[in-house]
Amino acid sequence: MPQSLTRTFVAALAVAWTGLAVGATPAERVFTHGTVYTAKSGAPLAEAIAVSGGRIVFVGSDAGARAFIGAGTAVVDLKGAFVLPGLVDSHIHALDIVDLDNCDLDSRALSLRNLSDFVKGCNDRYHPAPGSLLLVHQWNYGGGNDTDSDFPTLRAALDKASTTIGLQLVGNDGHHAAFNSVALATAKNDDGKVVGISKETLGGELAAYRTLIGVDATGEPNGAVNEDARLLINPHSMINYDLAEVAKAPERVPQRLNSVGITAFMDAMSVPDGQAVYEALEKSGKLSARVRVAQFWDPGRYHRKDGTVDFDTMVAKAKAVREHFATDRLIRADTVKLFADGVTEGNPLAVPPTLPNAASLTPFLQPMYALDKAGKPTVTGYVDTASATCLDVRNHADRYTDGAAVAAFMKAQGFHPGQCTISSGQLQHPREVELEFVKRFHLAGFNVHIHAIGDRGLRTALDAIEAARAADGVTTTRDSLAHLQITTPEDVRRVGKDHLYVAFTYAWMNVAEDYDITAIPFFIKVRGNSDSSLHPPGSRYDRDAYPVRSVQAAGGILTGGSDAPVETRDPRPFYNIARAVTRRVPGSPVLNASERVGIDSALSAYTINGAKMLGIDADAGSLEVGKSADLVVIDRNPLALAKAGRADDIAGTKVRETWFEGRQVYVAH
Repeated sequence: MPQSLTRTFVAALAVAWTGLAVGATPAERVFTHGTVYTAKSGAPLAEAIAVSGGRIVFVGSDAGARAFIGAGTAVVDLKGAFVLPGLVDSHIHALDIVDLDNCDLDSRALSLRNLSDFVKGCNDRYHPAPGSLLLVHQWNYGGGNDTDSDFPTLRAALDKASTTIGLQLVGNDGHHAAFNSVALATAKNDDGKVVGISKETLGGELAAYRTLIGVDATGEPNGAVNEDARLLINPHSMINYDLAEVAKAPERVPQRLNSVGITAFMDAMSVPDGQAVYEALEKSGKLSARVRVAQFWDPGRYHRKDGTVDFDTMVAKAKAVREHFATDRLIRADTVKLFADGVTEGNPLAVPPTLPNAASLTPFLQPMYALDKAGKPTVTGYVDTASATCLDVRNHADRYTDGAAVAAFMKAQGFHPGQCTISSGQLQHPREVELEFVKRFHLAGFNVHIHAIGDRGLRTALDAIEAARAADGVTTTRDSLAHLQITTPEDVRRVGKDHLYVAFTYAWMNVAEDYDITAIPFFIKVRGNSDSSLHPPGSRYDRDAYPVRSVQAAGGILTGGSDAPVETRDPRPFYNIARAVTRRVPGSPVLNASERVGIDSALSAYTINGAKMLGIDADAGSLEVGKSADLVVIDRNPLALAKAGRADDIAGTKVRETWFEGRQVYVAH
């Protein structure tokens, strides 16, 4: 191209990006010589950015940026570094991502013997007051927990740690827990009376919680207590962070987020006390991120005396919170959170194995487990729940209420009579309650964000959203779903038809033997415990688990949600981006290659798509003129890595600098 035409092209590019003529007012700061991923449709890459007053005034070529450099302009030479818009985490529990001075297992997979020793050490260190409950955070419910003759159950392990102080293992997924005998004895019924969790109460006044509480071979609680059943002992089990500790130095929350490039997020289960932390941060000038809170109003906690749900009170409280933040610059509260169901993991080490509690369209299988030579659970066969034997067990459950009868049955049949149970899991709330919840909040003008793990959980969520949109006639709400672990092709098409946002946690999309043995055998028949055994070619689980590409192809909108502190307190956005592209941990098989997406889709999920889901795309999510100067400088080029077949290397990306509203809020040292 002739030199004169080159100069004309560069000038035209500058005008196209900025809408301003060359020779515009000098900017406060200009970033040059970078590889700038703008996330702008049709113009994804640039070289330079100019910023004034916290806003972007130019995006384009280095040549075009010269017009914005004056005597007082600070020029930052990026030296070829890769620049992204500030990242958006669409599903995170941000107040629980900082490291606090508490008893924390850090998701390590420990045997019950070692776990017991660790908890005893915490008890000795923190000296909890008599009558208190010591919380042990980040318990890895899906790894380790190996039993032996001295530590046959979680309850036994925790009892050896303390027989005087109540102990609670807080699952690193927010859905599982375990308690010792002291804590189990403090459980209250729905009337607030202390009745304890025991074989007797599980067969009586606490029978409604039976599927959420693990038992041993004799029917006594084995310590595992999940989902809403946790509230019988600890009413605060749904919120795991220690607010008093967080409040001592709340600035650690945005600092942690900024250190991994996050400048906007949705708190996926927000309560008023937590919202006050964000508000205090903003008033102090230390909130360096945009916050959207998904208000959590649990229908299970708003029952009237006649058993009906008090939706009016929940909606009124949510409206008051929304109004409080209606004109706030960085915080909004126009979304509500609902759990459609629970989770897919069971416990293969329990006798009988604890079943998943996610809501399934088909009954869970009843795998028979044994321990292999390495002491790991392995599948040896399946119970035929349609057999005459199991039919007899279900018709005469009273015959198996004592240990001797159970032992005799197990010796004769090779499995526990409890494995004759037919279960499809359960919704978090009755179906009619979930549908009414979504309708009421839709009519009040809220977006809904729904946790849906099982295929029946997803179907119920879709039914609720579609019915609510029909009721109010509004289809433009930013309704969203989280997780979608087990789905059906039919409902994936509905997700697309309804143009719903889906906050996937891509880090979970891989083959992982320790985890897979706790979930997959309940959905498909397998033998053994190897990766190849648990992932036979063409299996229903592999086909339907986390259908990322299918959701996108159907018209759904992909976003990225770390769900931190689930599994780890680190939001690890680049690890998630890498897994979206690869669906594997290096060295392991791919989990359904057909559901992988390209690097552009993965980056869009964490930038412009996330911004749209949170309703902040006028200010954030892409690097465009007029938007906030929220940007991240990283140490590698994810586009080039993916193109070179090295997408795994994206996971190790380090953030060099994070800028929010034109000011540097993080720099690596």
